[in-house]
Amino acid sequence: MAQTETKEQTSLASQLASGSYTDDHKQEILDDYKLAVMSREASYIGRKETLTGKAKFGIFGDGKELPQIAMAKYFKNGDFRAGYYRDQTFMMAIGQVTVQQFFAQLYAHANVDEEPHSGGRQMNAHFSTRSLNDDGRWKDLTEMKNTSPDISPTAGQMSRLLGLAQASEIYRNHESLLEDEEFQRFSENGDEIAWGTIGDASTSEGVFWETINAAGVLQVPMVMSVWDDGYGISVPRKYQTTKESISEVLSGFQRTEDKEGLEILTVNAWDYPALMQTYSQAEQIAREEHVPVLIHVQEVTQPQGHSTSGSHERYKSDERLEWEEEFCCINKTRNWLIDEGIASEEELEALEDEAKEDVKEAQKAAWKSFKDELKEELQTVEGILDNLIAESSHAEALKKIKKNMGAPLIPLRKYIVTGARKALRITRNEQLDSRSELQQWLDENNEENAERYHSHLYSETDQSPLNIEEVEPEYSDDPEKVDGRLVLRDNFDKIFEKYPETLVFGEDTGKLGDVNKGLENMQDKFGELRVRDTGIREATILGQGIGMALRGLRPIAEIQYLDYLLYCFQGLSDDLATVRYRSMGGQKAPLIVRTRGHRLEGIWHTGSPMGTIINGIRGVHVCVPRNLTDAAGMYNTLLQGDDPALVIEPLNAYRLKEDKPENLGEFTVPLGIPNVVSEGSDITIVSYGSTCNICESVLSELEEVGISAELIDVRTLLPFDRNHDIVESLKKTNRILFVDEDVPGGASAFMMNKVLQEQKGYYYLDSEPQCLTAKEHRAAYGSDGDYFSKPNEEDIFEAVYALMSEANPAKYPPIYE
Repeated sequence: MAQTETKEQTSLASQLASGSYTDDHKQEILDDYKLAVMSREASYIGRKETLTGKAKFGIFGDGKELPQIAMAKYFKNGDFRAGYYRDQTFMMAIGQVTVQQFFAQLYAHANVDEEPHSGGRQMNAHFSTRSLNDDGRWKDLTEMKNTSPDISPTAGQMSRLLGLAQASEIYRNHESLLEDEEFQRFSENGDEIAWGTIGDASTSEGVFWETINAAGVLQVPMVMSVWDDGYGISVPRKYQTTKESISEVLSGFQRTEDKEGLEILTVNAWDYPALMQTYSQAEQIAREEHVPVLIHVQEVTQPQGHSTSGSHERYKSDERLEWEEEFCCINKTRNWLIDEGIASEEELEALEDEAKEDVKEAQKAAWKSFKDELKEELQTVEGILDNLIAESSHAEALKKIKKNMGAPLIPLRKYIVTGARKALRITRNEQLDSRSELQQWLDENNEENAERYHSHLYSETDQSPLNIEEVEPEYSDDPEKVDGRLVLRDNFDKIFEKYPETLVFGEDTGKLGDVNKGLENMQDKFGELRVRDTGIREATILGQGIGMALRGLRPIAEIQYLDYLLYCFQGLSDDLATVRYRSMGGQKAPLIVRTRGHRLEGIWHTGSPMGTIINGIRGVHVCVPRNLTDAAGMYNTLLQGDDPALVIEPLNAYRLKEDKPENLGEFTVPLGIPNVVSEGSDITIVSYGSTCNICESVLSELEEVGISAELIDVRTLLPFDRNHDIVESLKKTNRILFVDEDVPGGASAFMMNKVLQEQKGYYYLDSEPQCLTAKEHRAAYGSDGDYFSKPNEEDIFEAVYALMSEANPAKYPPIYE
């Protein structure tokens, strides 16, 4: 079903098919062969560098050089890759990693100029192009060959791949976007392809199947390469895949004349002409027809085994090892070049020697650059230590520190910093100029190391949502009372009008307008392209959002209920939360994940795993509004910023009445700024979400017994109380109760730590701080199940009263003897 190939795209493929080559084509083929040899040599040297201790861990793409070179031929500017840790040859072929940069990453060189993919934060062969300028604003992605930031979890790249491909569909069909000059930097008529790569064994992961199915449904321009070397580390294919063939198993997905699906192609990894033909065909189908293509690349070898952590001789037979030598793609290509008369054996030997020498020089340059940077730091500290040794009474101990600091054969920054810290510790009782100089150096170095290792977890640009000023809701003198869902719905209406790049999708999101009708009639007004239903597949709903956000869109991915968030939690934690950090500020994915939860009835609809969430997705803002006006304001804030966020709408608020603001789409809720719901002087109650509303309902009962409680709604858990407002309340009341519906030790313990330790609230306590949480189990079904499983009004009243009774039993006699 492939269309006729164009001359520009496939001139080499056509020549290979005909068997006649111009001088230019011969040179191109030889350049490809040289690159394959260089990449293989980089793998070999990289393994040696790891085993000698110069690198911590090594994983390489040897055996996959040829198919990756073929793939690179058809990878155009504007295209995106979502790959895995075997794609070094491809990255070299598209000019997005040099051999020197490859080794800089292997050595964990914490310098983005030397290692632009992650600034030394990721282990080797994890790549990422830099989509952002230094100010955090987008570059023109249509002028670049783009790679989304790699992650290690097997098949984790798959869901993001779906979103990268879907972005092309959005741009191709959303005419008003591409008419806007601002968005022309992201796409040229939606012609871009998302290219994915994965090892055959990883196709056993559920997210692979979810993505393949979704791609067939959505019909997006995606080319998925499966490198099949017969093993998943040591486990052979027969234990991995039914029928031992992923292409055979997927044959039911093959498109036909009358039914949509995937185009499925197979090719051997060592067959240079066939690889060029196959990738040429795949590109044309995906780019022109917007049909997903899966290429099963078979008979791949892995000359060095899985990684430097083990040897493949332990689990491969002698026969298999002999086969891998014979069918090595480089050996096969070498023989083919000679048989075709493209080059003689002598010419190839000279080319191979040159390639290997180039790699050695690049490796040496990378190691020298890495060492020289540390050597300069070491020499600075040694000079200060010399002065300290001359002045201090601890000279002998300091000499030993200096000797140990410079002794390791493998230089590391930690040895230098450790020495400086120990020297300051030993001389803590001495007032010396050289000690002050060492302290100053350490302070400056700590700042530099904070940039090297801790920066860019969240946006550090002027576009950060933390910079968005609060705009309060405006109301008429006699505001209309409406169901909370209508505030949310009408605010979304304003959002979709204001931001044409915004779109929302999820289960029952489109035609139904979500299960609580917070998007009622939005699909009718803004079209299926922007308000869309999806299948029941949370992992790829999230992935769609990540991929589209990486390409300049502002997606809102809806996960129907908070309990279902666990289906996509791996992607939230490993991928979305770390995009900016693991690319060292080079990429961003400002996705908003919308869900609803809290106080619903039934074991599988009452989960409130906030401790799990906030400790697993640092890098994502976590918003926990207690009503839907606040939720709307949070969406308004987030869409003006450039960070990802999770918004958990309170499920029992959709039918509760709220005053309807007049400035829908404009009012904002600042992130990390709590709201004092009610002022008081005796005790501070800290809560959020639906539980905060229950706390509020108890305030009048507390007043009746003479207790003045100050109720604070934290509004967001990440960030948490940036201005330390809660400790200011504690200074006044000297007593505090944290209330939430997570399990004991969950979000309540997080809040307690923030207030008592970070904000130094401990010093203002007159009573023991208390947490009131849900039980350790999920809530039982029904209203009684909720009452007995989670904090209720009586629990809150009695917890507050007990604290006051302990302080003043005469005024507040115990309720229960």
